[in-house]
Amino acid sequence: MNTMDAKRVLETALICAQQPLPLREMGVLFNGVLSADSIKLMLEDLQNDWSGRGVELVHVATGWRFQSRPSMREYLERLHPEKPPRYTRAVLETLAIIAYRQPATRGDMEDIRGVTINSLILKQLEDRGWVDVIGYRETVGRPALYATTRQFLDDLGVSSLDQLPAMDNTAAQASMFEQIEFAIHEPAREVVENIDMPAAGFDENILTTDLLKAPAAKNPQDLSAPLQKADFQDNSARDSIA
Repeated sequence: MNTMDAKRVLETALICAQQPLPLREMGVLFNGVLSADSIKLMLEDLQNDWSGRGVELVHVATGWRFQSRPSMREYLERLHPEKPPRYTRAVLETLAIIAYRQPATRGDMEDIRGVTINSLILKQLEDRGWVDVIGYRETVGRPALYATTRQFLDDLGVSSLDQLPAMDNTAAQASMFEQIEFAIHEPAREVVENIDMPAAGFDENILTTDLLKAPAAKNPQDLSAPLQKADFQDNSARDSIA
């Protein structure tokens, strides 16, 4: 099989796939004849081939996929004019804290937000597949440690936590969480009910630097440092993050 035929096979598989395809699955297409490096080169070629179009090939946490460009959203929404899901300020703030300060306990989140967090907020984030319990802190009560999942990164259209906007880039954070609020990359899901704090929709000031940089009181570990897989005490939970 020549390179052009291989690219055609790869392109077809990616377009028809229901979920992002990891490299190992793409290798199955060619019975292991093509190396991972060869497949990566073809993926880069495909990205260039689709540049300037309304659809792009992107690398997310769980693999590679084709998706519509954000600039196409307003037109595509005309085909499905149903109201997109909206999340309360409390939900988005909790998600932001977990994303930037993970692994974090419910107590850490409450110290940062300054209010009690309704348990339904965490349950809804878990049900949505954006956060998961990845271990327990070795302290009194052994509180659960929450971290974001690969599904969270997929829905944002990024491949790793390193691609999240910097803490001091509030505008970029607002844009990022607006994207996940409207679920650009997935069909509309059930609207999250107003919990803990009323909100008409997305508030661009939700992800303030002061909120995210606020020190969590009496934490046994520094959660302000970037998340590293080695930080987890439970090695079996490492696959929950990128």
